Amino acid sequence: MNDRSRLFETELEALFHVSRVLSRSLNLHKTLLAVLEVLHDHAGMQRGMVALVDPDSGEMLVSALHDGDPDRAGSVRYRSGEGVVGAILELGDTVVVERIADEPRFLGRLGLYDPQLPFIGVPIRVGDGAPVGVLAAQPQSDEVALLGERARFLEMVANLAAQSVRLSWEVERERRDLTDERDRLRRQMRGEYGFDNIVGHTPAMRKVFEQVRQVAKWNTTVLIRGESGTGKELIANAIHYNSPRASGTFVKLNCAALPDTLLESELFGHEKGAFTGATAQRKGRFEQADGGTLFLDEIGEISAAFQAKLLRVLQEGEFERVGGTRTLKVDVRIIAATNRDLESEVEAGNFREDLYYRLNVMPIYMPALSERSEDIPELAAFLVNKLSRQQGRELSLTDSAIRLLMRHDWPGNVRELENSLERAAIMSGDGVIDRDAVIQSGLKERVGPAPAASAPVVAVDLNDPGLDERERLIAALEQAGWVQAKAARLLGMTPRQIAYRIQTLNINVRKI
Repeated sequence: MNDRSRLFETELEALFHVSRVLSRSLNLHKTLLAVLEVLHDHAGMQRGMVALVDPDSGEMLVSALHDGDPDRAGSVRYRSGEGVVGAILELGDTVVVERIADEPRFLGRLGLYDPQLPFIGVPIRVGDGAPVGVLAAQPQSDEVALLGERARFLEMVANLAAQSVRLSWEVERERRDLTDERDRLRRQMRGEYGFDNIVGHTPAMRKVFEQVRQVAKWNTTVLIRGESGTGKELIANAIHYNSPRASGTFVKLNCAALPDTLLESELFGHEKGAFTGATAQRKGRFEQADGGTLFLDEIGEISAAFQAKLLRVLQEGEFERVGGTRTLKVDVRIIAATNRDLESEVEAGNFREDLYYRLNVMPIYMPALSERSEDIPELAAFLVNKLSRQQGRELSLTDSAIRLLMRHDWPGNVRELENSLERAAIMSGDGVIDRDAVIQSGLKERVGPAPAASAPVVAVDLNDPGLDERERLIAALEQAGWVQAKAARLLGMTPRQIAYRIQTLNINVRKI
């Protein structure tokens, strides 16, 4: 067998090894090093080097070296046209030199090459575009007559390596896009759940804000107390997204929505085959929230049997998946919420006392809307702006509508207020939510004196030029207790005139 035949077999075997190396890993640096090692061990191509273009600077950065100082990789750069390596990038042509010392463009910047040996450098191309890098190596000195064959072999290796470069760049681009999207979503979540989105200036709400600001700094367990619809989940979000754990996951679970058997699997996960239908291993909410925050809503609804299992996780941070034997340890901050009177539940034996004290480290009490009706105007305006964005149209709220909202008891709290405003917006064809639209939405005005905790209805300046005729008449009727004769005196009108205007302006007169 002649030298050319032996070389052909050697190169064929080397290409086989290169193809196997390229399919092993998405780590481009390790892959390129492994390719250079194959060239050295199986193809007699020594002192291999790969340099790739830096997309930001346009310069070539040495990415991998074989038989050289590994610290030099990543620190040596070539501009297009600079030295023999830069010339390959600029021209896009293979360079073959019988003796590197005779090449005037050779810079020797890497301190890698033997000046007495041949040198082959080939461009790395991704598709039909300009070269994105250079692959270079030195064959043995006795192969000068076969340098053409050696160059073609190195070009084949460069073509194979180019696919790994392309794949690595695509993965990196997708990773960067996902990272940017993640960061954008985090900024959006912080914006949506920041303190600016929790409306309220009453003393009770100012106390809540101060508690949230203080407790957000630490990993303390928080128990949010309050009636349904008061915004407990919003407070939980604000605590997480303003805490050092904001970059971690915020996981939510409504404990009242699941029976014990499913609740255990949801929280702790399960192993494959743990029960009928468990066709694969599944991580539970505790694992998903590792390094972040777990919000357990309606914590007062869990059974006594499950309370003991939950207590262990809260105390030790350890648990086993359903059907598993391996103990898992997690770092999770717990925020719980309930509308139940847990003290009474403990006294009645329905809620474990030790679990109660484990959860009730930092209690935050959310006031009912009826206890902070002074916040209703600002809260209503905030919700109307939210509805405006959702419906893609301009919405406004009249003063008479706001005064009507302030005279309602709101047993469903903020959730009821939001639902009422959404119904009123649907009833408002022109986007103006007035008193009539609120009444048509099904809201019932409080009859009789307002509770002492409610804010007094502020008298409206009937001479305000900003009031249109309809709003001025409604304000006068409200101040007059819906007695038309009294309202007529406030406006300097006769009872007949005011009755006519009520009819022409289509005002729904409140029945006392």
